[in-house]
Amino acid sequence: MAIRFASLGSGSKGNGTLVASGGHCLLVDCGFTIKETERRMARLGLTPADLSAILVTHEHSDHMSGVGPLARKYRLPVYLTPGTLRARDIGTLPHTELIEGHQPFAIGDIQVTPVAVPHDAREAAQFVFRACGRSLGLLTDLGTITPHVESHFGDCDALVLEANHDPMMLAQGPYPPSLKRRVGGAYGHLSNQQAAGFLQRVGCERLQHLVVAHISEKNNSLPLAQAALSDAVEQVRNCIFACQQEGFDWLTIDPVE
Repeated sequence: MAIRFASLGSGSKGNGTLVASGGHCLLVDCGFTIKETERRMARLGLTPADLSAILVTHEHSDHMSGVGPLARKYRLPVYLTPGTLRARDIGTLPHTELIEGHQPFAIGDIQVTPVAVPHDAREAAQFVFRACGRSLGLLTDLGTITPHVESHFGDCDALVLEANHDPMMLAQGPYPPSLKRRVGGAYGHLSNQQAAGFLQRVGCERLQHLVVAHISEKNNSLPLAQAALSDAVEQVRNCIFACQQEGFDWLTIDPVE
C-alpha cells in the first residue's frame, strides 16, 4: 500500500485534492459544482461514490461551495472545524464530524492531523496525512509560515505548497487596494518568496514530490514561480506546478521498504 494524491483543480476558481490509501479515498475541499466534480474525478478514474469522506480546510467559496451538494447527493460524511461549520450555511449535511482541538483522527488507515493556519477564515486548518510510514502535507491558504506550521510540515515525504502571488504583480495588478492588502497580508496567501523561504529553511532532501499550488492567474505567472523556487527545489525528486483547470494527476509516495 502507498499514499496516492491528485488534484481536481487548484486556484481561486475552485479547489479539490484527493488523498487515497488502503481502499479509502478522501476529498479535501470541493469548490466545484457536482457536475464539474464528477467530470474532474472521472479524469482521475474515480466517481464521488468512491469517496470515504470530505474534509474542509475553511469556508471560502473556492474550497467549500460544492461540499454540501456533493455530500448530500452521495451521502458522504464531512469533517471540519466548528468555526468552519458556523461560518457558512451549507445546509443540512448527512453526517458531520467536528474536528475538535485540532486533534489527529483516522479514516481507515489514513491518519489525519489538522494544523491551524493564519488565514482570514473563522477556524482554518490544513492537514498532514500519514499512512504506510509516509506523510503528505497539504499547505495552502495561509498568509504566514508560523513555527507551529513549520513544525508540522517540515518533515513531510510529499508536500502540496502554496505559492500564490508575486508581490510586484500583486502591487501592480487589477485588485482594489483592500484586496491587495488582504492577499499580501499576514492572514492572506503565501507569495513565491515565502514558499521558497520555507523550503530553504526545512530542506527538501526528504521530499519525493513537491506540488506548487494555488498559483494566482492574475497576480503570478508560472515563470516567476519557477524562478523564485528554483534554488529551493533542486534536491526534490519530482516538482510540478498545479493549474486551475487540470490540477495534477495521481502521484504516489513510495512506501517504506
